[in-house]
Amino acid sequence: MPHLTISRRAFTALLTGCALAGCSSGGSGPASGGSTRDAVGRAYTFLDRRVDEAAGTPGGLPRSYTGGYMARHHSTVAFTYDVALVIIAYCMRGRDADLDRAAALSRTLVALQEQDAEDDGRLRQSYASGRPSAGARVPEAAADDVFTGTLAWAGLALLHAHKATDTAAFRSGALRAAQWIQDTTFRSSGTAGYAGGLTAAGKKVAWRSSEHNADVAGFFRALGSAVDDDAWGGRADTAVAFLDAMWDADRGAFWTGTGTDGSTVNRSPVPEDPQTWSYLATRDNRHATSLDWALRHLAAKDNGFVGVSVSDADTSKVWFEGTGHLVCALRARNGGGDAARADRLLASLRRAQSDAPGADGYGLVAASSDGLDTGDGDRLYASLHTGTTAWFALAGQRANPFVLG
Repeated sequence: MPHLTISRRAFTALLTGCALAGCSSGGSGPASGGSTRDAVGRAYTFLDRRVDEAAGTPGGLPRSYTGGYMARHHSTVAFTYDVALVIIAYCMRGRDADLDRAAALSRTLVALQEQDAEDDGRLRQSYASGRPSAGARVPEAAADDVFTGTLAWAGLALLHAHKATDTAAFRSGALRAAQWIQDTTFRSSGTAGYAGGLTAAGKKVAWRSSEHNADVAGFFRALGSAVDDDAWGGRADTAVAFLDAMWDADRGAFWTGTGTDGSTVNRSPVPEDPQTWSYLATRDNRHATSLDWALRHLAAKDNGFVGVSVSDADTSKVWFEGTGHLVCALRARNGGGDAARADRLLASLRRAQSDAPGADGYGLVAASSDGLDTGDGDRLYASLHTGTTAWFALAGQRANPFVLG
């Protein structure tokens, strides 16, 4: 089975020369302690620094990883998924400076759509971070793949930016992204749903992911409300029906997706994100036990931290981004004991902000220690990460990224 989550995790093959001055984490930061509000404020400071260092000219994108292994290997890629999460986090807090930064990043996403050689609404997996090269209005693509889940998150971010700033171009960009997903990845054969996207060479990705279909369900529902078009709600229902087909009632969890035939169920590895994102995207209590499955079967402890891992392939280390997913989902479910569970996980994230390997007191690292095996051929490291930091900011504010502010 091809890597279902390569759209944002297969960064090892995408390392580029360091395009930004200074790749260190910035040294030691404030000690742990204080309120969650203070910790969230420091997370936004980290995001501000990453965005501002990239914005010497319009079109700059923040690098996804800094410090640790990723700095040593000169990774300066800006993953589109991470940029989307930063936009959503800014819109959720909604201060004037936040919305200025969110709008600047959203304008870049729209410009990337408009200047893409295909001009069909797509966004590539990742781009060069920092300032665009001389004479260029937008950064060059670092990886040309187009993945359904990544594009859904980018479209969702543009909807947030439209809601927050009333900029029509952002809604138009979201609609173009959605139309690309519908036209390019919808499959009626086998288990109907949305396939993975396109490879860099333009070959269709045939497998179908529970994670991607959860992303599409949440994005299309939000889009239907934003453009007042019931057709998108119906298409969201198709993605939910795919999730229904991947549901294992005996386990109380979702399988990973299907193989390339669109029918054979992929049962290994089982990742975390469809268990949590499915609930955040649909708020469907029929499948709410997927959160309990993640708590039981993906529980991880390492270096004094607790949380969940990426998949059941390796639970030896904590995946801090996924732990943020789970905090948000537990808050959204709000069942008996959920508040206490969320508090415990959030406390671990707060400790990680100051005490994890590679911590600077502001951002969060991707993993509690180096070498977390994702189960799909990639590894995560204790390097500071904009996506993880944005999820922490959302978790600290009890936010659901699939719900427009």
